[in-house]
Amino acid sequence: MSFAPSEIVGRHVPRDYFLQEVVGGCEPVVLRGLVDDWPAVRAARDSPPALLDYLSALDCGGQVEVFFGEPEIAGKYYYAPGLGGFNFERRIMQFGAALQALAAAIDAPGSGSVYIGSVSCRDRVPGFAPGNAMPLLAPETPPRIWLGTAANVSSHYDTYDNLACVIAGRRRFTLYAPELISRLYVGPVDHTMAGAPVSLAASSAADEQRFPLFQAIRDQAWMCELGPGDALYLPKLWWHQVESLGTCNGLVNYWWDAFAAGPDAPYTSLLLAMITVAERPPAERLAWRAFFDHYVFRTQGHPLAHLPADQHGVLGALKPDNYSKIRARIMHLLRGG
Repeated sequence: MSFAPSEIVGRHVPRDYFLQEVVGGCEPVVLRGLVDDWPAVRAARDSPPALLDYLSALDCGGQVEVFFGEPEIAGKYYYAPGLGGFNFERRIMQFGAALQALAAAIDAPGSGSVYIGSVSCRDRVPGFAPGNAMPLLAPETPPRIWLGTAANVSSHYDTYDNLACVIAGRRRFTLYAPELISRLYVGPVDHTMAGAPVSLAASSAADEQRFPLFQAIRDQAWMCELGPGDALYLPKLWWHQVESLGTCNGLVNYWWDAFAAGPDAPYTSLLLAMITVAERPPAERLAWRAFFDHYVFRTQGHPLAHLPADQHGVLGALKPDNYSKIRARIMHLLRGG
């Protein structure tokens, strides 16, 4: 049995409602028709060439990374046997040339797959954002565009909140909640297809011998399918496999930290804990876990709730001063102070 994210009518959703109710819920939500009126969506509905022509007209030059897959992988970009390499070729090429390669692949079904991923609209098609506005987010939140033939992107997570908007084709999302990580058989963190570690179990054919713990949670997936104009809000750390189902597929996404109190990301503290805590003796790790629960995760409430607020010191509200005070102390310690 799988689950489906909740759905709302995306068009005309107030920004405050989106940020407080949708993002604040920290669960995936489908926003149907959110970007129906984008010129990019209208061009894609006309035809794949119309979409590529629309993007070509906005191209200001610059290079992008493109994946090319042989017909036998059927768009499943993945590791080669043994995890030592990959089953596709990476090429760096001009964005305009990448669009031409995609057009050629669309015109020759079965000739191989092409995937143009994570292209900065700000750097490569700077006219895209002004013409395809996203009123739910701050204007400075930059869009990125993803284009390709039919593909299957392995299950992975992002460390930022994600608003993913389909502009062409159809996309099927298979999601797993962050707390299932210990049963997902995560691959290498520094040898990846596109930067994020993947779940080997969720990205492969069912294999009870290799991935026995995954079998108990396989049916806990959240699944949804999006068409042109639809969007998905995906909270940070949710695992997602993304299947592009059309002959020509396009998606625009926005990454941002919805709850940032400053410039530092939670992932930074995770990496630091890997070198400061992860290989200490089990008993000491349990002791640090208790302190993390008390001071960071606050499982029993604020650690100084028994004191008046004016005595909380740096454990008081982060703004306006405590964030910078704690950050300065961290930087001092990292410099050997």
